[in-house]
Amino acid sequence: MRNAFADEVTQLAAQDPRIVLLSGDIGNRLFDPYKKLFPNRFYNCGVAEANMASLAAGMAMSGLRPITYTITPFNTTRCLEQIRNDICYHKAPVLIIGTGAGLSYASLGCTHHSCEDISFLRSIPNMTVLCPADAMELRSLLREAIKMDRPAYMRIGKTGEPVLYPAPPNLIIGKGNIILKGSDLCIFSTGNMLSVAREACELLFAANVRAELISMHTVKPLDLEILADASRRFSQFATIEEHSLIGGLGSAVCEWMADQAIFVKLLRFGTQDHFPHPIGSQKYIRNLFGLTPQSIANQILHSMSASYEN
Repeated sequence: MRNAFADEVTQLAAQDPRIVLLSGDIGNRLFDPYKKLFPNRFYNCGVAEANMASLAAGMAMSGLRPITYTITPFNTTRCLEQIRNDICYHKAPVLIIGTGAGLSYASLGCTHHSCEDISFLRSIPNMTVLCPADAMELRSLLREAIKMDRPAYMRIGKTGEPVLYPAPPNLIIGKGNIILKGSDLCIFSTGNMLSVAREACELLFAANVRAELISMHTVKPLDLEILADASRRFSQFATIEEHSLIGGLGSAVCEWMADQAIFVKLLRFGTQDHFPHPIGSQKYIRNLFGLTPQSIANQILHSMSASYEN
């Protein structure tokens, strides 16, 4: 995804002279084509992410369209106060890109994990939270996000994520995208777990369960219309995300269900409320949390069979 971001932001910068790219001492070679074309619109802010956020806020309030980019926990957790007070309080149109979100940097340990970012960023007023599933969703959402006159956060993967679309889809921020039509349950997935969710749907299909799969690429604002429509057609939901079960997409859906008194059985798949101290690949840590297609499909089948028995 990060290669797609570098390419797309270079194309966008050629069209919009207001775009300025700020990096937290990462991606220097990645952005060589951008820097060659726009040397005066690239700033390496070093390992001073809080300063980078404040600098971006000032640029945005001066009429520019700054984009900050670095590893997710350093572009969110480390500078949360500046995001809240300098960017969101002033409704400054800064686009925050967190690369390697979720467990993408699993091999570097918990300091590089980012499984809480959706939770605290979606709670800040004026913030939009975007979670593209692949390089194509990233390109589409980036084009839309740069047009916004308000802050936005986009959590992206790293490299090697499966590409699920043949071309960038026509996505609308705040509107979910139906990937598969189904009749037995509805699965909402966000970010780089969409490919895992799709594999789980294939396993369910082999077990004669037709799952509808929806990409919730925008967690805030949540697509309330698609949720309401699904609640009229399905008696069971599932949410799948590479994020804590506390405060992520699953929590957002639960909040909506509680507010609307919607009674639909819901299974939530995400990371549990503890740090995974073993060190390993993203695949290895996902397995520890049960975030694999087979584990997800098995739990859904068990839940549905229990519902039928009752």
